[in-house]
Amino acid sequence: MTRTKYPDEFKEQVVREILEKERTIASVAASYDLVPQTVGGWVAKYKKKHAEDQDPEAAAESAEIARLRAENRELRQENEFLKKAAAFFARERR
Repeated sequence: MTRTKYPDEFKEQVVREILEKERTIASVAASYDLVPQTVGGWVAKYKKKHAEDQDPEAAAESAEIARLRAENRELRQENEFLKKAAAFFARERR
C-alpha cells in the first residue's frame, strides 16, 4: 500500500469545507475519495493548531457540541441494539 502525500493547501481546503460548511468528515472524505480517518486526523491537527485563534467561550461551546454529538451517536447505537434485541425476542415468543 502506498502512502500519498497531500499538499498542505489541499488538506486545509478539505478541513475548511468540514468546519465552515458544517459537513461531516465521512461525506467530505467520500467526495474527495479519501479515508475518513485521514481526514479526521487533518481536522484534529487543524483544530489543535488553531485553538488559540478561538476565544475561550467559542472553544468551550465547540467542545460541548463535540461531546454532545458523541453522546448522541452512542445513544443512537444503544437504541438500535435495543430495537434489534426486542425484535429478536418478539420472534422467539411466537
